[in-house]
Amino acid sequence: MVMDHMQCRERRQHPDLVRDHVEMELLKEAELIRNIQQLLKRTILQAVDQIRLNQEHKETCERDWSDKVEAYNIDETCSRYHSQSIEVQLHPHSAAFEESASTPETWAQFTQDNLLRAERERQASANLRTLIDAILRDTAEDLRLQCDAVNLAIASRCEELEDARHKLQYHLQKTLREITDREQQIAVLKQAIKDKEAPLQVAQSRLYQRSQRPNVELCRDAAQLRLLSEVEELNLSLSLLREKLQEAQQALHNLEDTRMCLEKDIAVKTNSLFIDRQKCMAHRTRYPTVLQLAGYQ
Repeated sequence: MVMDHMQCRERRQHPDLVRDHVEMELLKEAELIRNIQQLLKRTILQAVDQIRLNQEHKETCERDWSDKVEAYNIDETCSRYHSQSIEVQLHPHSAAFEESASTPETWAQFTQDNLLRAERERQASANLRTLIDAILRDTAEDLRLQCDAVNLAIASRCEELEDARHKLQYHLQKTLREITDREQQIAVLKQAIKDKEAPLQVAQSRLYQRSQRPNVELCRDAAQLRLLSEVEELNLSLSLLREKLQEAQQALHNLEDTRMCLEKDIAVKTNSLFIDRQKCMAHRTRYPTVLQLAGYQ
């Protein structure tokens, strides 16, 4: 699950593709799981070895018990023999000394040693079971605590992303309103320029026609001076309007760039939220409980 989440979060886009607090907690969780796996493997080997020792001492005790039962039955049979028993007969070599025979002391010591070794292994098994229970309980609690830490980090990161996305959306709406205002301003400026061009054409046409006056009639009279002043005023006004139009168009271009950047950032934040909230958190809701991790369910 942890590696799936880390691989899933690698699909985040720049600038969200960073080693954040969530990734650090996921790395801690992965390291914890690896350590617990190694600990459990060592514990399994220890349990298997203890089972082998238990089996060996069980077989030893069973052989000793079987031998004693057989010896008891033989002695019981012997206790029933008497001079008139039909089962008795001569065994000339039965009184010979057997070198492998034990003494009462070695017989008692052998039995006592078997019992002590069996008891020692039984106690070792009980201690190992206690240790295994403690390991399962402690590792389950550690995993659950780290799981909660990861969940908290993801929830906190989702809040940060949601807050950032809301701010970006607010700025995007503000930018869209500014774009609309700029477009209206540009339309007004274009209309104003168009409105100025017609009087300018009239004034220039009048100047052109009056420049065709013959001889001495080509006089710089009051009308001529007023037309020249009007053309100059209109040209100046048009220059100012065209300058404002250029500035407005450049501002609109900048706003469009800002809009594209904001929309891209919002898409990145939305993608990161989808990965953390819909992919990671949705899967982590199925994380085992402490009892399940400890193997009790």
